Amino acid sequence: MNAEHMPTDMADFLAGLRRLVQDETATQRYNLMKQWAKPVHERVAIGKAIASVRIAGETSRGNILLRCTRNESRFREGDLLRLNRGNPVAEPSLQVTLEQDDDTEIHVSLSEFNGLPVSELLRTRNGWVLDEDYLDLSQYVLGALNQAGDTVVGRERIIPLLMGIRKPNVDIMRFERGLALAGRWDLNWNQSEALAQAYATDLTYLVQGPPGTGKTRVLAHLVQALVEDGERVLITSFTHRAINNALNTTVKHAAEIPIAKIGQTSRADDLMVDNYKYFDASPMAEMGRGYALGATPFALRTRRLRGVEFETVIFDEASQITLPLAIMGMLAAKRFIFIGDHRQLPPVLTTSYSGGAFRESVFGSLVERGFDTMLDTTYRLNDVLAQWPSEQFYDGQLKSAAVAADRHIEYQNAPTHFVDILDPLEVRVFVDLGHRNATSHCRQEASLVVDLIQELLKCGVAPEEIGVVAPYRLQGRSIRNLLGDAIADRSIRSQVIVDTVERMQGQERDIVIVSLTTSNPGFASIVAEFFFQPERLNVAITRPRKKLIIVGSRHVLDIDEEDPELQYTVDLLGDLLACCTYRVHPYKR
Repeated sequence: MNAEHMPTDMADFLAGLRRLVQDETATQRYNLMKQWAKPVHERVAIGKAIASVRIAGETSRGNILLRCTRNESRFREGDLLRLNRGNPVAEPSLQVTLEQDDDTEIHVSLSEFNGLPVSELLRTRNGWVLDEDYLDLSQYVLGALNQAGDTVVGRERIIPLLMGIRKPNVDIMRFERGLALAGRWDLNWNQSEALAQAYATDLTYLVQGPPGTGKTRVLAHLVQALVEDGERVLITSFTHRAINNALNTTVKHAAEIPIAKIGQTSRADDLMVDNYKYFDASPMAEMGRGYALGATPFALRTRRLRGVEFETVIFDEASQITLPLAIMGMLAAKRFIFIGDHRQLPPVLTTSYSGGAFRESVFGSLVERGFDTMLDTTYRLNDVLAQWPSEQFYDGQLKSAAVAADRHIEYQNAPTHFVDILDPLEVRVFVDLGHRNATSHCRQEASLVVDLIQELLKCGVAPEEIGVVAPYRLQGRSIRNLLGDAIADRSIRSQVIVDTVERMQGQERDIVIVSLTTSNPGFASIVAEFFFQPERLNVAITRPRKKLIIVGSRHVLDIDEEDPELQYTVDLLGDLLACCTYRVHPYKR
């Protein structure tokens, strides 16, 4: 079948997706070139560069060790950066990945596209700059869209499904077998329903997993069932972090099945399964059938996995996967399972589309069409913490499991400072510092957050059970820097996770502190679409198991949005804060 004979509606659908990819790529490149054209000190001032970088040597893992005198960047581990001599477009200029950020000591790995040995870099040690960078992978995405238009699986399964003109069917015998397997694995009713439907579908199924409802456990047992049937299963997602988490959960529940990851070894530090750079280097290449692999959709378009076929592809965190990226993964299989939650973080797009399928995630595009199950029991949130997100995001259906409902924080030692904030009987607390002019950084909040962490540690709370969520990387870095000054033992402070909402999705802690940071109404209005985004708010406040502390200023709500949709999001934050125990704390350090 040739693309020119495709029905007009399908051709228009694919053309729209191509425009999305092309516009996103052009916008991203334009913004980066505009940024790179600024003087180094301006790039440093906005947190998009680190100056006066010195190449200190090579680490034991083969990475490059960099040192600098000052690091106030917005960079985080996993970011793609450009190591250069002040001008990113002039030689020498090398693409690197940020592997470890210890403030003034930074570990980076050379991109596999560079090929320059570290010994060459060591000839000139001083005077380097680290800039933000990106990798243009649009050729792979556009190639996948073209393939979708040229192949039977694209024309008859993928595109009709995404356009809403084809629905899946369920094999009743497989459904009953899926229910039996779920009972064997002690899944609750909604988890059992989700697994059985996904196992029995001939085309697709969606599993919506609100925070703490066990969606990754359902994924793991679904993989187990399919592999035991002799299927080849691909587990994929938008990030390596999500893929690694899915693989680790799967191997915990089904250690006996053949499972591995295909990808760069630098993205495999936390993996509990073997990682192979290429499929043909893995034992699965000799097996034929009955295994599971984890990889990004891009691996399917490169030597890593090109030409490898699967019976089922499972997308985790599917609410962050755009339609073009989903199509890239779907082309490798005949059955597509999407696991995610469209009430949590959506895809990040730089271009402005009016809405519809081109802006939605693949999960948001397909959900509520009659082939999805929402998991409704959270094993993370206690009953108080579950109440507000249940009412605001899940139509009151989300409930706390019996084992979680009554859990509260218990201290080995009673707090002697911030007693009103750390009161174990107060599950949700809003600490109002009353500041007025903070934008993307607030020293007052950062100082209070660090003092609260220190007091919690004195109370006997394990450092790995404390998490901090900040909306901006700059605020997160400020908190980490102050924490480094306050706690000398790196092994302790490194267990206290401090990160942005994006990096915290999927994680949980006993106690979570949210730093709102912003209080300047004008700035809040400028960033309102980002700052007040309901999905971001939902992720931020659903990380704790036992206690939520929100640190901020009531003045962040002092804006009057002309756009009623944005005003709704402001009011939503106001409603949350009103549900919390209110503590006024004119904090000064």
